[in-house]
Amino acid sequence: MSNIVLRAIEPEDLELVYRIENIPDYWHWGPTTVPYSRYALRQYLQETQNDLFADRQVRLVAQCGAEAVGLADLTDFDPVHQRAQVGICLLPEYQGKRLSLPILQALKDYATRLHLRQIYAVVSVTNTPAMHLFASASFNHTATLHSWLHLQDNTFTDAAVWQLLINS
Repeated sequence: MSNIVLRAIEPEDLELVYRIENIPDYWHWGPTTVPYSRYALRQYLQETQNDLFADRQVRLVAQCGAEAVGLADLTDFDPVHQRAQVGICLLPEYQGKRLSLPILQALKDYATRLHLRQIYAVVSVTNTPAMHLFASASFNHTATLHSWLHLQDNTFTDAAVWQLLINS
């Protein structure tokens, strides 16, 4: 189940985005703290140009065969320094099925076509699957940000910065 394709997000993907954005267990990995309404997400889907250079981010649907399995993002795009942050979010039923590595490889290939110099991720050190993913994808752990992420139990945890130089 690893014939992954990244495709542009479509208005018909509203329910996929709604479902992923409203999983409270995912919120502590990123900046989300509240549920998103279908209305807000529909507006996002209508307004995004889905162009990294125009929006400074791009959200893609990760598809395996005919099934949408999650979302893959390039965010915090910096055209001057030619870098972007990567993010992957799988639907719960597709986690643990070895899909993240081919999705990350597809993101790397896309970043290469866009002539980015590097991609990076900031990952909670408590997110063991993500730590293993970036290590196995030849990213380098280049820094630790101490007490960087606020957790649900009102504690803070360190974050690891993972970088991959491409087109260098």
